Amino acid sequence: MTFETLASLVSVLAMPMMAVTLPGAPPSPLAHTYSIVARDPRTGEMGVAVQSHYFSVGPVVPWAEAGVGAVATQSLVLVDYGPQGLELMRMGFTARQALDALLAVDAHNEGRQVAMVDAKGNVAAYTGRSCIPDAGDAQGEQFSCQANLMANAKVWPAMKQAYEHASGDLAERLMVALEAAEKVGGDIRGRQSAAMLVVKGTPSGKPWNDVVVNLRVEDHDHPLVELRRLLRLRRAYNLEDQGDAFTSEKKPAEAAKAYDEAARLAPDVVELQFWAAITMYTNERKPEALVLFKKVFAREARWVPLVERLSRVGLFPNDAKAVAEVQAQATKGAKW
Repeated sequence: MTFETLASLVSVLAMPMMAVTLPGAPPSPLAHTYSIVARDPRTGEMGVAVQSHYFSVGPVVPWAEAGVGAVATQSLVLVDYGPQGLELMRMGFTARQALDALLAVDAHNEGRQVAMVDAKGNVAAYTGRSCIPDAGDAQGEQFSCQANLMANAKVWPAMKQAYEHASGDLAERLMVALEAAEKVGGDIRGRQSAAMLVVKGTPSGKPWNDVVVNLRVEDHDHPLVELRRLLRLRRAYNLEDQGDAFTSEKKPAEAAKAYDEAARLAPDVVELQFWAAITMYTNERKPEALVLFKKVFAREARWVPLVERLSRVGLFPNDAKAVAEVQAQATKGAKW
């Protein structure tokens, strides 16, 4: 397919984009920032992670769809590159074809910075000549790092190197890349918000089930520190959700393992400790469960009456002695 054909096909899809580039249109918001788009060759997951001195960067820069691709649109940002880039990749365009087609119909693309990765791992990036220095991008196998208005030109190369040497799942490697950018200087204006969006490689037909991570730090003195904390909690709650699913499937051993791991990841979250204890008790681990119940009730007595309520709906033994044994772990005199 020729470039001219691509530009022609995208012209219809790009009508909203053309509208915002007409004389007299409101100026684009400024999203000077650093970001990374990537696809995990092992799992097929795709994602975007971003940090900026810009309030609530999450709704603006990162876009991703399972089985389709991921897009980061920033600098003198035109948000349309996100949803329309995904639409073109959904139609079968490669990341390069989609980006080139959208640039062709954008009359003011000199101020844009955009990166895309498609479901096959093809990567494309563009840094317009009017992006504020220091600005640039760097690509590796199935990923691209890009930045503008940076403190120095070390930022995007540092992200690339960090991502290539990081271990763990895609979300962890994206996080490491952001932290590397900040370490060498980051945004010359400082820090404010951050976001991460990761989707599955294969769509399920239920988009709400295809999102692995969707986190936003809207306004924070240290947004990456907060984003890493939220990522830890996301992992913990994902495990709790797995535990809930295993419980409903009558798989207590698997549920116990998931709850245990969730509690380990987030020992500060009382609720995760409570559900771990519930599953331990009903899975022949009563001594451990009672110790954990005691800790939970000492921190928050509000969980004590919930045990009896769970017994009524089959999530705890419908046995008055069992309920009493657990509630006896509460501190004497505690009110709930």
